[in-house]
Amino acid sequence: MNAPKYRRVLLKISGELLAGQQGYGIEPAVLDAIADEIASVIATDVEVAVVIGGGNIFRGLAASAKGMERASADYMGMLATILNALALQNALEKKNVITRVQSAIEMRQLAEGYIRRRAIRHLEKKRVVIFAGGTGNPYFSTDTAAVLRAMEIGAEVIMKGTKVNGIYEADPVTNPSAKMFTELPFLSIINQKLKVMDSTAITLCMDNSLPLIVFNLKERGNFKRLTQGDKIGTLVTAANS
Repeated sequence: MNAPKYRRVLLKISGELLAGQQGYGIEPAVLDAIADEIASVIATDVEVAVVIGGGNIFRGLAASAKGMERASADYMGMLATILNALALQNALEKKNVITRVQSAIEMRQLAEGYIRRRAIRHLEKKRVVIFAGGTGNPYFSTDTAAVLRAMEIGAEVIMKGTKVNGIYEADPVTNPSAKMFTELPFLSIINQKLKVMDSTAITLCMDNSLPLIVFNLKERGNFKRLTQGDKIGTLVTAANS
C-alpha cells in the first residue's frame, strides 16, 4: 500500500447525506457505510476529524426563511448536528474506532467542550474527533465551522463528502449533461455562485490557502483513495484566485 498523501484531514459530511432515500432523519445503512469509510482511513494511520451538518433533522436557515427568529433557528440547527455526531460516534465505536465528540455548545453529559489542544491530542492518538454544534454562534454554517476547525487543528485539506461526484457547472440531477470540474480556483466558485459551500467558508479557505476536495462519499472506497492521493472529485485551491 502507498503511503498516505495526507497526515491529517477534515471530513465535512452534510446532514442530508445521512437521511439516505428517506429524505429526513438518519438511515442506519448510510450511517454504517460512512463509518466504514472512516474506519478504513484510520487503519492507514491518517488522522481524521469530522464536521457533520444537521440538515437531515433541522435547517436553521430554512426555518428562518419561514418566519422563525434567525438566532433561535440556528441554535436548533446546532443541536441537530449534535444528534448526528452522537449517532456517528456510536456507529464508529461499533467498528472499534475510538472517537471523541467535541461540542461548541457546552453539553457535558454528552460531549467534551471544544478545546483546540485537546482535539489535536486526540488526533495524535489516532482517535476520530467529531466536531458538533457548529461554531457555537448563530449566523455561521457548518461549512464555515468545518473550515474554522480545519485551520485550528492544522488539517492539510478539507474533504467535503456529498451525493455527487464533484462540483458541476449546474445541478447534475436536473441537468444530466452538466460538466464536472476536476480543478477550480476558489474565486471561480464565488464569481459563478456555485453552490458548494457558503461564501464565508469559501473565502476563509481562499484567504488561508486551505485546499478543498468535493467528492462522492456514497461511492465505497472514495475517501480512502483520496487520502492516498488518487484524483477523485473536484480539487479547489487558491491557485489563480
